Formats: sequence, structure tokens, C-alpha cells
Amino acid sequence: MSLEKILVVDDDLNICELLRLYLEKEGFEVITANDGSSAVSIFKEESPALVLLDIMLPKLDGWQVCREIRKFSEAPIIMLTAKGEVFDRVLGLELGADDYVVKPFDTKEIVARIKAVLRRSSISAAEEVKEVNYDKLSINLTNYELKVNGVHVDTPPKEMELIFHLAKNPNRVFTRDQLLDEVWGFDYYGDSRTVDVHVKRLREKLEGVSDKWELRTVWGVGYKFETKE
Repeated sequence: MSLEKILVVDDDLNICELLRLYLEKEGFEVITANDGSSAVSIFKEESPALVLLDIMLPKLDGWQVCREIRKFSEAPIIMLTAKGEVFDRVLGLELGADDYVVKPFDTKEIVARIKAVLRRSSISAAEEVKEVNYDKLSINLTNYELKVNGVHVDTPPKEMELIFHLAKNPNRVFTRDQLLDEVWGFDYYGDSRTVDVHVKRLREKLEGVSDKWELRTVWGVGYKFETKE
């Protein structure tokens, strides 16, 4: 059985080696890149299961690398940032990153995050089909496919899980904390702003598609997938 492959991208060779040691100990295969341009090339060659991506990189920064990878792959991306500002975290999520970790990080936390993201994004062929359908909208969580008017719309795994969770519970209002707990899971260390970012991106894909349903904000509470009779 082949090992799941992780691409670690950081210009600090010590960090790359540290992560390699810990991840290989956990049973992963690890490949590394030390600049953004190499990261994109190596990704195309190796097709890793997940990317650990530093933001401050030579040639192409982490934001640019994330954009490039998202043009052709939905593989999970965890951003590494030494800054920790909310703006950085939100921007990464808007570009399609699945999670973020602030430096200095604990290696055990990194491993836990990787396993959690891989677990959430992995699909078993034997799984029961998970699908909900509404007017001009199809959400299939077995193959992680979102269709609008019958046309496939590229959607990162976490956005798929969020819209599926809301749509399978129509007209139920969820708080941000509930969504973090039920969609992201107990092992997610983020804040409620994460939910807002993902809802914003979903709205860009779904707004105005149908007058029979709507992804609505319930001010002061949270969000719901509202269906109209």
C-alpha cells in the first residue's frame, strides 16, 4: 500500500527537515520545496495528497502558489504563517486553502491537522451516495461535485461539506460555532470568521441561481439554507 504523499513548502531548510522527520514517523511520504516556483512544478509532477505551504517564499509567495495549484487541483492546502493576523488567515481561505497553522507551531498539532484535513477530504468508493438536489442545484458529497444548472462548479472540499450540511437541513439556522463543530470538527482550532469566508465564496457561486432557495444570513445568529414554497 502506497503512503500518502505530503508536499512541504518552506524556505527554511530546518523546518522542512523537522516536518519530514515527524511526518515520516507518522507514516507519510514527504517531498519538499524551498521556493514557490519549485513548489508548483513539484506538485504537478508528484500529485501529493496534501500541501503544507509557507506564505513567505522566494520567487512566488504562498498566496501565488495557492492560486496556481487551485487552477488545476483541489488537493487540501494548509497554510503556514508566521504573522497570524486575521487578514492573512482569511485571505488564505479565500484563495482556497483548507486550514492554517500559525508559527511557531507544535509538530503534534501539525500532524493532527494534516490527519484531520485528509480524513475530511478522503472519499471511500464504498461509501453510500450522499446527495441533495434542489432547483438547478445538485450537491454530491460522495464525489464532491457541485452542479449548478447541470454544470460542474469547482468547489474546494470544505465548501462542499458546508453547503451540503446546510442544504441537507433546509430552513434550520446554524450558529457559526455549530458549523465549526459540525463541519470542521472538534480538532479545528480556527475562529468563526472561517465560516464567513466560506459562505462568502459559496454565495459567489450560488447567488441568483434560483428563486426557490437561498443561502441566507440570519443576522446576529448565523446561516441557513432557506427553501421557499
